[in-house]
Amino acid sequence: MIELLVQTTEYQKGYRALEIFDAQGMEVTPLWVMIWIVLATACFAAGLFFVKRHSIARWVVGGYIAGFLTLIFSSVFGLVQLQLAGFNALIHVIFWSPSLYLLLTKRPFLSNKLSAFSIWSGAITVVMLFSFIFDIPYSIIYLRHIFFEIL
Repeated sequence: MIELLVQTTEYQKGYRALEIFDAQGMEVTPLWVMIWIVLATACFAAGLFFVKRHSIARWVVGGYIAGFLTLIFSSVFGLVQLQLAGFNALIHVIFWSPSLYLLLTKRPFLSNKLSAFSIWSGAITVVMLFSFIFDIPYSIIYLRHIFFEIL
């Protein structure tokens, strides 16, 4: 009965919490959001240059990869609820929070010695904090919808 109810909910394509964020959803996403996604992804990818020498970079890159793999694996189930932008946001919050905690407590971006790592650590901290401005509310909207509206 619950499965039938879950499957009958209609969702629009888009980038907001309760919209399906797929290829068609990307087509209706504002240009500034698409630019942000590309810049954020590039910033995470730049962390690969630091994983050998810096454990924080391993946490950042590992969290990004774990979240990405979770999104890919979840698509196997074919549930539309796992394609919503709110689910994507929740994955960010879950998998990026440990590395953001490390970045904010250890603060390598405030190092006395300016280096490529200190600049990257500052940039990725800003990327995560800015992303969380959207990801945290989207996650809450998604969880409320899944646990209180559908069931």
